[in-house]
Amino acid sequence: MKKTLALLIVLFAGVFVARAESNQYRLDQAAVDNMFAQAEQVDFLAMNALSPLNANSGQGAAYQSNGKQPAVAFVLAWFLGPLGIHRAYLGTSTGVIIGYILTLGGCGIVALVDWIMLLIGLIEDDISKYINNPKFFMW
Repeated sequence: MKKTLALLIVLFAGVFVARAESNQYRLDQAAVDNMFAQAEQVDFLAMNALSPLNANSGQGAAYQSNGKQPAVAFVLAWFLGPLGIHRAYLGTSTGVIIGYILTLGGCGIVALVDWIMLLIGLIEDDISKYINNPKFFMW
């Protein structure tokens, strides 16, 4: 039954595609030329310099690190450390996060050390060395 239904769908699709001919569609070249004449050229680099995301350049190290805040990483490590959610927040690769989940944060030891390192980073307000860290042991 499924094969018959699939065959009918393919047959109807083939009929509709075969009936569509290019002479049914018209392109108004004058309208296209008019659209290009009225278009405004935009410089991507100039737009990027005006981006509000670049406004954080004068702030502390925690905000220069892709907007990752030490307090958020610390709280995630406190509550969800064995699951590696804090590592996902910091931009670690998926393989490391899967390793955290399978080993429950290295039987809790690796998650505890991560929590201590993030506590130190919270006090110093700098967790830049832990962001996008591809290693299982982030310290």
